[in-house]
Amino acid sequence: MSASIGILLVNLGSPDAATPDAVKRYLKEFLSDKRVVNLPAILWQPILHGIILRTRPAKVALKYQTIWRGEHHADGAPLKRITAEQAARLAAEMPHKVYWAMRYQSPSIESAIEQMHRDGIRHFVLLPMYPQYSTTTTLSVVDEVERSLKAYSGQNIKLTTITDYYAHPSYVKALAESVRSHWAKVGVPNWLAGDKLMVSFHGIPKVLVDKGDPYQRQCQATFDALIAELGIDQQQAHIVYQSRFGAQKWLEPYASPTLKALAQAGTKRIDILCPGFAADCLETLEEVQHELAEEFMSEGGQTYHYIPCLNEHTKHLEQVLTSVIDGVIGT
Repeated sequence: MSASIGILLVNLGSPDAATPDAVKRYLKEFLSDKRVVNLPAILWQPILHGIILRTRPAKVALKYQTIWRGEHHADGAPLKRITAEQAARLAAEMPHKVYWAMRYQSPSIESAIEQMHRDGIRHFVLLPMYPQYSTTTTLSVVDEVERSLKAYSGQNIKLTTITDYYAHPSYVKALAESVRSHWAKVGVPNWLAGDKLMVSFHGIPKVLVDKGDPYQRQCQATFDALIAELGIDQQQAHIVYQSRFGAQKWLEPYASPTLKALAQAGTKRIDILCPGFAADCLETLEEVQHELAEEFMSEGGQTYHYIPCLNEHTKHLEQVLTSVIDGVIGT
């Protein structure tokens, strides 16, 4: 094992418990990130503290409780549990130590870097667990890593960042295999009858793309590559964006109205997956798997299948993460 190289996996984060107080702490940190909400503090902070942090935590806590393992257990969040398992399994596949952290709340990036430094790591390989790059996610992680590394300036530390893997062949093949595996269990959609495959990505404000954020272009590239790998027609699949927040215009088409329109037009079955998420979390398990399903069914849809994220499955680690990392540092 190379003692000087360490891999750091970073995902978004979750509250430390499915309680209003824990959710409030999480939302405060998350929504105070200027990469996430790029508004002048004099405008945003009164909204955040005067409205959002007073009204949202209790509602969001109820949603977390529907996906939490254990009533209030610190490791009950699926995102943390899966990321920890990803790191453990990846460590078994790599000749380097593997660590994990969350951008918001615990375990923090700062604490992970402290541990890596104590372990003698001098080449930090950062893998934000976002296949598609965005300033709101990937760059925010890089900001925090670079801030944390300032404590070790002058110690000849090297940082290598894997900024994206949206078109990596192993990633696209793993996505396609997850879809085919799902179809092997439930049957292939009846394309002639109008069944659809929905490919949903987390949305971001459109203004960010207008300013040069490559996220939408990379999402479209992932979608195109997946459809080609599956060998289905573009008319049989739709790309949509979910989780819109606030009144600002976000990337379109929006998931909810698209699903409703398809149901109203006679589509009876939807199969949906979320390639932008490396691990299932609140947005996929609660919003996509349940809320969007209810909306589709309420408008006349009959069958709605959620295809889980790649998560900690062996082929995700072997085919995707190891090959992505090896492509940067070798073995």
